[in-house]
Amino acid sequence: MTALDLGAPAAPRLTLRRFALAAEPYLYCAPALILIAAIMLVPLVLGLSYAFRDLVLLDPASGDFIGFTHFVEVWQDDNFWNALRNTLVWTVVAVGLQFGLGLVLALLLNQPCPGRGIIQALVFLPWAVPSFLSGLNWAWMFNPVIGPLPYVFHWLGLTDRPENLLSDPAHALWGPIIAMVWWGIPFFAITLLAALQSIPKDIFEAAALDGAGAIERFRSITLPFLAPTMAITVLLRTVWIANSADLIVVMTHGGPADSTQILASYIFTQAFQRLDFGYASALAAVLLVLLLGYAMAIVLLRQTLLSRS
Repeated sequence: MTALDLGAPAAPRLTLRRFALAAEPYLYCAPALILIAAIMLVPLVLGLSYAFRDLVLLDPASGDFIGFTHFVEVWQDDNFWNALRNTLVWTVVAVGLQFGLGLVLALLLNQPCPGRGIIQALVFLPWAVPSFLSGLNWAWMFNPVIGPLPYVFHWLGLTDRPENLLSDPAHALWGPIIAMVWWGIPFFAITLLAALQSIPKDIFEAAALDGAGAIERFRSITLPFLAPTMAITVLLRTVWIANSADLIVVMTHGGPADSTQILASYIFTQAFQRLDFGYASALAAVLLVLLLGYAMAIVLLRQTLLSRS
């Protein structure tokens, strides 16, 4: 037996050892990846598959593969386009008001004052209230029998008489928007306040010594430091609000006359009231594509701005 024969098994062992070392990090991550796949990917793929099937919960004859029929129905569905328009108004107005008021609140809370800790706890209290309970409270407040808001609006001259804002198709969407703004302001206030407190104070002191005013310091120092946090918070909050149907369902059920129906609540109606899981899955797939496109646009825009700066 030659020396070459004795050394022959060493090469496969060395290759196997290298493979084991390369695979070691993935083996450590495997439990988490398997859990994510089981909880997120499997339901996602299963739900998307329903969009290509005629699946009605109480119809035992349903479940056949029908291809893109549901998506053709979505394109021809006037209720879908109405819900899409309402979703754009609902999301843009709610996110814009939450962001603007949250930024102002974060700037105020960043200033030292007696009892600031207690004030911060009270300000962040709405975020701790379940959205379902928040919707019920606001629905009661808009009710002219037991709520004060109709009388406040009448006293301010906004309405001719105390009436329920949620019963007027022309203005009903503003009820859930007000509730969503109240509930979501603390999210922006918390995140933006944390970002504000991470800005070095020396930069503001140096700018003040150079003669920069408050507006100039805010434009040249505060906004650039807050920009990354602003981008990610607006992205996340937009996706959350576009997917949020609880306030709509609790306060108006999409009415009156579908004036407050958004895509998320329309999906809820199709799935859990009409029990048409196939069509609801097709609507959900369309909403998923729209939100993915929006998220990709925001990420690409942020990368472009960072590369130019």
